[in-house]
Formats: sequence, C-alpha cells, structure tokens
Amino acid sequence: MNQVIKKKTRLPINGVLLLDKPVGWSSNDALIKAKRLLNAIKAGHTGTLDPFATGLLPLCFGEATKFSADLLDADKTYQTVVHLGQRTNTGDTEGEVIEHKDVNVSLEQIQQVLAQFRGDIMQVPPMYSALKRDGKALYEYAREGITLEREARPVTIHLLEFVSYEAPFLTLNVRCSKGTYIRVLGEDIGAALGCGAHLNALRRTQVGHLILENTVTLDQLIAMEEAQRLELLAPVDALLSSFPEVSLNADLAKRFLQGQRISLDKEAVAHPQQLGRVRVYKSMPDSDAKYLLGSAQLQEYGVLAPERLISTVDQNQA
Repeated sequence: MNQVIKKKTRLPINGVLLLDKPVGWSSNDALIKAKRLLNAIKAGHTGTLDPFATGLLPLCFGEATKFSADLLDADKTYQTVVHLGQRTNTGDTEGEVIEHKDVNVSLEQIQQVLAQFRGDIMQVPPMYSALKRDGKALYEYAREGITLEREARPVTIHLLEFVSYEAPFLTLNVRCSKGTYIRVLGEDIGAALGCGAHLNALRRTQVGHLILENTVTLDQLIAMEEAQRLELLAPVDALLSSFPEVSLNADLAKRFLQGQRISLDKEAVAHPQQLGRVRVYKSMPDSDAKYLLGSAQLQEYGVLAPERLISTVDQNQA
C-alpha cells in the first residue's frame, strides 16, 4: 500500500525577520529558504541585495508585507571594499575583468576624491541592473552585449567615510539614499582616481532604523526548532517605528479599520502635531496595551486618512 505523505500546513505568521544574507545567495533564494524554515504562508523582502553582497535583509511575513515598501524608500548603510586598478563589466566580483591599471594614489588623493562624492550627486544606473527599458531588464540587454544610454539620476550620499587603504583595496562606510548603486559609486571613485575600480565586497549594515546586530544567519535558523525561529520575529510595526504614532479609542479605531477618514479631536488618545505619514494604534482603556491598526496620512485640520490596514481577526473584532 502506498503511504500518503501529508503536506505540512503553512502558518499565518505576521512579523519581521532580520536576516544576515550570505554571499552567493540571491535575495529571493534567501527569502524562499527562510519562508520554508518558518513554515509561513506569505512572505516578501524589502529590496534586493546582489548575490555577491552580504548583510541585513529584512524579510516580511503576513501582514508585514503590506509595509515592506516603506523600507525601499529608507536610507541604507554599507561597508564596502573597492578594488582599485581593476574594472569588471558588472562593477563587482561577479563580472569579467575588462581593464587593468597601475595604482599609484596617496591617502591625500583618496580623501580629495571622496569629498567629491559626498552630498547630492548624479549617478548613471549600471547596465547590470533590474531597471526596465521597454519591459525588459537592463541586465538582459547587457548579457546580449547591448549597451543602452541611461540618464543620470540624483542620489544623496549622506556619509562617505574612509576606513582603511591597503593597496589596492580601499574600505569605505557609506550611508545613502534610495536608488543609490554602490557598485557605480565604487567605479566612479576609481575613475576619479584615474585607475578604475570595482567592488570586491559589499555588506549592508543598516536599513532605515534596522541594524545588522539584530540579524540571524540561515545556518542559525536551520539549527533551530520551529518555535525558536518564530521567537525571532519582530512585530509588524518594527517597519514603522520611525513614523510618529497616533492612538485611537475603540470607536475611532473601528471607523479607521472600515477605511473611513477621521477628524482627530479630543476623542483621539494621542497624536503628533506634524503632518505626514503616521502609524496608527488602538489604545486599550486602563491598560498600556495597544494594537497596530495600520498606517495613515495625517493631513491638515487633524484629518487622518487610512493608508494600509491590518486585517488580523483579533483587531477587527476588538
């Protein structure tokens, strides 16, 4: 008699896992592995890391996937090693070497060049990127040997810090705005030094307010029991903690969850003065407990416009 193998039931998990992505893994492969290990129904990540890169990759499960786009817009911090004197067709270690040059640069020259790339700069996206042209990713054109014109885009380098230089390897810390390609930054620094360059290593250390120190590796996840893995999940609002908080009483919370715009007045338990994106909670009377309802835009005259709503049963019934 053939034995029937019962398929494992996926769990409705809600929360955020901070993964330290290993080198050689795509962000999607790492997500799929973590999703299986947590036995989750729904999961997504908050922006890709190239396979050669390592470090902080926030993974969202269940209701947290509704807010994953917020981290796409967040500033990001990296430590990178720039290999001077050698260019590759991809700008990193995954490509073929296309040029060698002697490296004769001083620390003073390096500091002068780094100063040119701090603040608001223009950057041309690389051909080896997922940006689309006529519905086709640029990297697909690049693999066919086709190079297309790309317009330079404004990005901001908030921090470009010299860490060390042991020729030909230049180590830097970078904090930058969304849309910044560290590969291109490394290549442009090499070009400004007159020797060319590519990235030898890249490690993401921070995304918004989330930091590398709170991450777990895939190997650590594999070694754990399922219950231990679930304990690592941060709550859904870990993705929203940089936004001001609005607290609503039971009546306003019910209207908010129905998608109604609310005029905040003395009925609201608490709300900030500044306008813009906020996270919204239901406060519990005679208790410090509160429940995340979602995100909203706080508009003029104290109008709260719902944006993304949490749909967990407990909160809808509360």
